[in-house]
Amino acid sequence: MAQVTVTIDGKAYRMACDEGQEEHLIDLAQRFDRYVAHLKESFGEIGDQRLTVMAGIMVMDEFAELQKRVHGMESEIATLRKTRDDALSKAGKNDATLTGTLAELADRIEAVASKLAKS
Repeated sequence: MAQVTVTIDGKAYRMACDEGQEEHLIDLAQRFDRYVAHLKESFGEIGDQRLTVMAGIMVMDEFAELQKRVHGMESEIATLRKTRDDALSKAGKNDATLTGTLAELADRIEAVASKLAKS
């Protein structure tokens, strides 16, 4: 396991992570630290624990909103796929009908040509 040191609200925390995930963990910590800094600017010194809990709740609120958006997009994708599949099915049926009609027309033209040739 790899270890990195991240800084949240000016305090260093040593954390373990999987090999190769160090930069990702550092990025996550920096993003979380921005939430804490924003709250600190808005509310002042209200206690480390309270700031951390508030920042965590803000992150979870954004996460919940993103989950709703993803769910909505997944539903929209499913609808679009169904619409596409229905259109492809209808197009296939139309192609079959058109092919049949053209075959019948070709047979009729050949019959007329044959009659004309005999005359």
